[in-house]
Amino acid sequence: MTRILLCDDHAMFRQGLRGILETEEGFRVIGEASTGREAIRHALETKPDVVLMDIQMPEVDGVAATKAILAEQPDAKVIILTMYRQDRYVFEAIKAGARGYMLKDAGADELIEAIRRVAAGETLLNAEMAAEILAEFRKYGDLPSHPEHAISELTEREEEILRHLAQGATNQEIAESLGVSEKTVRNRLTEIFSKLRLNNRTQAALYALREGIATLQDGGDA
Repeated sequence: MTRILLCDDHAMFRQGLRGILETEEGFRVIGEASTGREAIRHALETKPDVVLMDIQMPEVDGVAATKAILAEQPDAKVIILTMYRQDRYVFEAIKAGARGYMLKDAGADELIEAIRRVAAGETLLNAEMAAEILAEFRKYGDLPSHPEHAISELTEREEEILRHLAQGATNQEIAESLGVSEKTVRNRLTEIFSKLRLNNRTQAALYALREGIATLQDGGDA
């Protein structure tokens, strides 16, 4: 069962989301928040699997709320909701650890598929989105910094895992592809994040793309 927290300051939009999600097998809406402060409190109290976070929230905006939630619950998976694809705040939220974003005019099927993918450990990072995010990060100089020698510290297997991750594979899919256990993949990812000074899978995917470990062509619909 995927437990979902809805965070948006428009009651009718939240009601619409709830109506869609609660008819879907395997989904359960465990709470709603109308402000960023409420979103943080509800997330810490209910520990949802997936958080749908509006970028423009009263009191505390969606970016700050995402940072606060992930600081306390690093396993939480945040999907940003926005009206605009080119939104500076979206890139800030991705940098903070959100798994991706959805436009508010997306269809119900698209939203449901996105939640399922994120709940399974994927990022919403297709080739087009990755290119936009990389361009935006470069524009503002916001790509996470890494030790110059860090990439040379990665083993061949770690680079392989990073390549699969950038292509949108879940830990289970990576494990099956490499013939190892899912626990081994998790442990290797922890080591990779430590070596590269990364905080989350999205940053790792962007790093792999930037350093040429993976390519946008490889990424497909990751």
